[in-house]
Amino acid sequence: MDVAEQPNRRSVFVQDQAGLDVRDRPAITAEVERLLTFRTRDIRLKGEIKELFQARTWSQTAKIIRAWMIWVAVLHVMTMMTCILLLPAEVSTSMLLPGALIVPAVLAVIVVWRKPYAKWLQGFSLIAGISLVLVSVALIGVNAGGEFYERNLHIMLFTAISAIIIFGIPLSWTVTIAVIALSLYLVFQLANPTLALGSAISSTLFFTAGIFATVAARRNMTLLAVKTFLFELRDRRRVVELAEVNDRLKLLARTDPLTGLANRRWMTETLDHIWGEGPKGVGRVVMLMCDIDDFKKLNDHLGHAEGDRCLINVATIIRNSVRHDVDHVARYGGEEFLVLLPGLGVQEAAIVAERIRENVESAAISNPGSRYARHVTLSIGLAAKEADDEALSSEQLQSNADAALYVAKHSGRNRVEIHELRPRGTGNRLVHG
Repeated sequence: MDVAEQPNRRSVFVQDQAGLDVRDRPAITAEVERLLTFRTRDIRLKGEIKELFQARTWSQTAKIIRAWMIWVAVLHVMTMMTCILLLPAEVSTSMLLPGALIVPAVLAVIVVWRKPYAKWLQGFSLIAGISLVLVSVALIGVNAGGEFYERNLHIMLFTAISAIIIFGIPLSWTVTIAVIALSLYLVFQLANPTLALGSAISSTLFFTAGIFATVAARRNMTLLAVKTFLFELRDRRRVVELAEVNDRLKLLARTDPLTGLANRRWMTETLDHIWGEGPKGVGRVVMLMCDIDDFKKLNDHLGHAEGDRCLINVATIIRNSVRHDVDHVARYGGEEFLVLLPGLGVQEAAIVAERIRENVESAAISNPGSRYARHVTLSIGLAAKEADDEALSSEQLQSNADAALYVAKHSGRNRVEIHELRPRGTGNRLVHG
């Protein structure tokens, strides 16, 4: 396995909660940049980016709406219980029938907002539910009469204002709730027998100014949330781009630019990683040190361009001669290649080494200046670590493979030499492959 095929362990995906990968949508990226050039008040989301924002904010909005509805229901039940205990029976009884609308309305909205449905359905349920709550609160005061008439109308407006402030819903829904609340207030004030027409209109105008100021504040909060969302999309995309650049730089730092194989640095890190798991975690492993015979002569006779082509061809042959997803191949320097064969014993690795040597020889890559053959050949040194040899370090294994390669180079080249460890205390020996 060469370095270019290693899995990217730092893959970063810019995905929103709807599962959209912004990097794969250049149109959205361009739209984000365009919208961020506008003033905040002029930003308008459309199309996919609008759907993306709604999908991103739906969960939080739904939780707030459900919590608000529960708060309204609990507060209503506590208020009705207090009225039954403290007020005259005829007054508290008159409140029960209109008050019965609140709990069913609240439960219906909670059910609809437990999971995403069609936008029109959720908008209708929310507006209808709040309208029933407001009508119920107003009718409780109307039926009770006296001081409760005016007080409950103010409670109704307070309920509407609290919903407008905390609900991050489309502006059209917010305006609809505000209009319904003010319309109910005006109608019931005009029907109030104790209130003059002028007072009913003036009080309605007063609360209209307050409620629409609240609507404007809610709109600004929504616009700021939209702009924050756009900044987040842009920044997350830039973080991804930066991470990808860093990954490419790391890949380049571990890749030989000519052959595309891993380089010496990567192979060293791989060995450190394998041995870093502890001696017992290494298991059996074989190292092949490969060297192109008389490579300098090839460069001298055919030039460095042909030398580079030779290195590329030999690298490809070695890579295609080993297990694709298991073994590691690196250009170790100059015309040297290092192959790491995890899990193989000496005899199995010798077959692999011989296959590499034969494949290079069979490729018949011209080397007219060679003193040993008219084509490119490869000398290979093989060294093995058995599973029970816990004392052998990666440096010692590499030194053994290099020693075997030295013997192969001085024993006629174009051959495989195996370095074997003799029993402890008797020294090492080299055997011909």
